[in-house]
Amino acid sequence: MGQSQLLMLVLAVIIVGIAVAVGITQLQEGALTANADALLTDCQTITAKAQGWYRKPASLGGGGNSFVGATLAKVGASPANDNGSYTLTVASANQVTCVGTGHEKTQADADVQVTMLYFAAQDSFVTTNNM
Repeated sequence: MGQSQLLMLVLAVIIVGIAVAVGITQLQEGALTANADALLTDCQTITAKAQGWYRKPASLGGGGNSFVGATLAKVGASPANDNGSYTLTVASANQVTCVGTGHEKTQADADVQVTMLYFAAQDSFVTTNNM
């Protein structure tokens, strides 16, 4: 082989290596985003169930306009699924927090995590994630 052919071969190997590295990075970022989106959807479902439990009269097994005593089991939600695991925390009688922890790892080797706060007084949600 001539020098120009060797140079072209080395250049082609470098370009293919860079393309593979970029492809792997894109795949990992896509997995993180998909896991965070799934966790967000699940937390929305859990907080909607908690909202229903909040509004249900205490005589019918609900919260009677209070989140005090709310648990995942009482609102009818599962603590884990294929997307991750979930906790429901009562911050006050009018505020509940759902935290979803995913199975994917971020660049800092931490689990993907989504936090959703629901405020009954304002009927509003606040969400954050650690991606």
